[in-house]
Amino acid sequence: MIRAFISSILMSFACVGLASADTRAVYTISDIPVDQTAESVIEAQQRAFAEARLIGARRMIQKITLAEDRAEVGGVPVDMSLADSFVAAVDVQEETRGGGRYRGTLSAVLNPRMVRSYLQSLDVPYVDRQAPLALLVPVAPEDLDAAWANAWPDAMDGALAPLATARLGGYSANSDWGELLSETNATASQRAVIAELRGSEGAYSVALTQVTAAGRTSIGRTRATPDLESAAEAASAYLDAVWKRQSVVRSGIRTVTTANILYTSLAEWNTLRGGLSRSPLVSDFKIEGVARDGALISFAFAGDIQRLTTDLRQRGVDLDTDPQGWVMRSSTTALR
Repeated sequence: MIRAFISSILMSFACVGLASADTRAVYTISDIPVDQTAESVIEAQQRAFAEARLIGARRMIQKITLAEDRAEVGGVPVDMSLADSFVAAVDVQEETRGGGRYRGTLSAVLNPRMVRSYLQSLDVPYVDRQAPLALLVPVAPEDLDAAWANAWPDAMDGALAPLATARLGGYSANSDWGELLSETNATASQRAVIAELRGSEGAYSVALTQVTAAGRTSIGRTRATPDLESAAEAASAYLDAVWKRQSVVRSGIRTVTTANILYTSLAEWNTLRGGLSRSPLVSDFKIEGVARDGALISFAFAGDIQRLTTDLRQRGVDLDTDPQGWVMRSSTTALR
């Protein structure tokens, strides 16, 4: 039994080096509107697809980099030739064609290797790993509660900070982890973000608060927007920007260290492994030893220990120290 348990751990850990499942989600730019006319509908479609490639490539650069980093190098230009090299495919979400006109909504799927290579050549840091999935909890005054909830899609899988919108209702701006646990479990979310609508028509802002097993943390507040849909878009963009600032690595210097990982089950181990493997600050995993209730690993991390601690806590991993060195365990277990 113990041998089978350890074998399961080793097999799950072997997957860490593979491309993460969220890569395609990050490198897909959806909802690109196009409208082109030409002598034939085929030519109009070709022009529309070219337009989508250019828009998708430019949005991709904005998505995974910070404005200040782009400005630092004098901008990150993307022309048609570069867009053609970036985009691996264009998918049709919806289309209308006829009479030499092509209108529709398209998605561009980009090649991660080409995008990364270009940004590295310009020495522009980027973040293309997603934040832990969050349960988005819309909270508003009673008269706007339903409209505010409807302003959010059921999920935002392609965002850098992916979201699954809460639909059970009955939450408040002060809801804690215990109140949200049922729906976070149902959506496989590792954290929750309460999006509290403030202001009035024509000037809505959103106060964002993160809720985890470790407690509540204020994320920030968006600028005023004219309607509920733009308020939701601003909140999602704000979460993406916060994630980029927390995760971007501007130095090639990494610290190599070891840690003891403690767990009570294979499921708990998988949570810890997933949190570590998805952190943009962590690389070069090695298993130095493994047992039924713990493992000794070595890895490298960028930045300082406080930054690593904060990043891992969002992923359900509690980092502490004891006389033997660093110890990692599930945040839920650590609170028992």
